[in-house]
Amino acid sequence: MKKALITGITGQDGSYLAELLLEKGYEVYGIWRRKATVDYGNTAHLRDRIKLIYGDMTDPVSLVTAMRISQADEVYNLAAQSFVSASWDTPIATADINAVGVTNMLEAIRIVNPQARFYQASTSEMFGKVQEMPQTENTPFYPRSPYGVAKLYGHWITKNYRESYGMYACSGILFNHESERRGIEFVTRKITSAAARISLGMQDCVELGNLDAKRDWGHSMDYVNAMWLMLQQDSPDDYVIASNETRTVREFAENAFRCVGIEIEWQGCGVDETGVNKADGRTVVKVNKEFFRPAEVDVLLGNPAKAEEKLGWKRDISFSGLVERMVKNDLEIAEREKAWHRY
Repeated sequence: MKKALITGITGQDGSYLAELLLEKGYEVYGIWRRKATVDYGNTAHLRDRIKLIYGDMTDPVSLVTAMRISQADEVYNLAAQSFVSASWDTPIATADINAVGVTNMLEAIRIVNPQARFYQASTSEMFGKVQEMPQTENTPFYPRSPYGVAKLYGHWITKNYRESYGMYACSGILFNHESERRGIEFVTRKITSAAARISLGMQDCVELGNLDAKRDWGHSMDYVNAMWLMLQQDSPDDYVIASNETRTVREFAENAFRCVGIEIEWQGCGVDETGVNKADGRTVVKVNKEFFRPAEVDVLLGNPAKAEEKLGWKRDISFSGLVERMVKNDLEIAEREKAWHRY
């Protein structure tokens, strides 16, 4: 039985990856931070099937301990301060977790079991101000946020440990991937939750930032499968994981509201733009300049050809399927909340 250690196991990707590895017969360990109240996050339904170890990416000793307890054959580093806009408010903490934390994990592996295979969660935000379209493994990086800069350090330190120590260390340059388990603070979940609540009369409208920002969106379930595939190859390498399609935030909102029977008509432009319900003229989307980034990433579009050819990876859930799943989930949550308040 293989053993896997997942940092960030209680998050979106960590929980889907844990499910995948359990299905494949792995013994799954996860690192989680100690809190005042016990919080299993997205792994509450798995708590009897996984083994959790207290640790922190900024505490090297705890990571060494986690490696010794788990005796992991594979380590998936998904822990991060993962909210891009928050990285402007906490740039030092973001660097400690997303950059130095990767080095801490690599050192723990090198000390305890240098033969263990390592996956680093890199990100399309490293491309930032994109230098070519679409982006591939060879596209120059140009991060535009403390988050992107810190992730770029993690990406390069992983490559350096691979080349300097001969470690099996891979980076997956994953483009935007969402799901029903995405945190409510992320724009995609913010939109789908709002669409559900507005359709039920529980919310008036939703405020968004740059509607013209373009992203390459896929579903987390497809993307964690790519992570696993990377660690099953004969030799380590880095791969772009993407859908090769780009959509605007505006399109995401249109699709989400359409799922609840609301057709949006756009009025105005820029920070004065609004989206109204064609059926009754109610404003359901407003633009708020406070949600614009200090340095915007205008467009991201990934080419996953290398992963498709060498890993045999492909995505199964389409963009429309992703949005539909998220809206359906948020409708169920909102309906339960509404029913509870009724009584």
